Amino acid sequence: MSLSTPAAPPSFVRFGPKASAPQELVDLSRYPVLELESPGAQRVLSAARAQLRMMGASELLGFVHAEGLARLAEDARALAPQAYRSTGKGTPYLELPDATLPPDHPRRHLGAFAVGVIAYDQFPAGSPLRQLYEWEPMMEFIAAVLGRGPLYRYADPLGALNVAVMGEGDLLQWHFDQTDFVVSLAIQSSESGGDFEVAPRIRSQDDERYEHVAKLLAGASDEVVRLPMTPGTLLIFEGRYSIHRVSPICGTTDRLVGLLAYDTKPGTTSTELLRRARYGRAG
Repeated sequence: MSLSTPAAPPSFVRFGPKASAPQELVDLSRYPVLELESPGAQRVLSAARAQLRMMGASELLGFVHAEGLARLAEDARALAPQAYRSTGKGTPYLELPDATLPPDHPRRHLGAFAVGVIAYDQFPAGSPLRQLYEWEPMMEFIAAVLGRGPLYRYADPLGALNVAVMGEGDLLQWHFDQTDFVVSLAIQSSESGGDFEVAPRIRSQDDERYEHVAKLLAGASDEVVRLPMTPGTLLIFEGRYSIHRVSPICGTTDRLVGLLAYDTKPGTTSTELLRRARYGRAG
């Protein structure tokens, strides 16, 4: 889903009197991201990598401390009214249904989605989430967990950094990602619902396991686990082979999740078609 364009240069901001450096958001005593070679950081990385191998997901609880989380939440709530909303139905494979297959085949299954998205260019330079995303040690830490080599921030002017805004009745259908990994930061929970549910490694590169996927779509699978996405949690998730969804939101409090886009190659951006669908505009 990407095109090759020159990579955007690293972006740094000047911190005004009301802003603070991004490292002031992170619980550095628990996650020593500035000292990746230290014994403490190596223990954190070892545990995160083990969880990623086992579950296809690494949950870093309390990555952002309470004070930092309050700043992120205040900023996200202020931006939320600008979110572009999209609704509709999609397949688990994020492709058009294949009419050549039987009606009950997973590739013909349609599930509802409804979500609002704040685009990268809507974040002011002083936004704490933007500062955290553009902070080099943040990217180096995530790269160290993934073990895929150096990472690069997306060059996409809209998709590099987002906040997903989900209110009453919003949801995301069961689906596989089209990218190898996604990095998200839980900022605010809804009153109820909004659970991140996943069936880890339900398929592989060599075996689609359609029977297992069909069973899950019918609500009869025992492979589903729930990740709490407690505010302050950094989630590094490999969703290409793990089907997942967000259950319907209940209540008047929005579910707010930051989406930080990185890739293993520079210059990654989205197609114009994808940008128009997700943000209502091309740029």
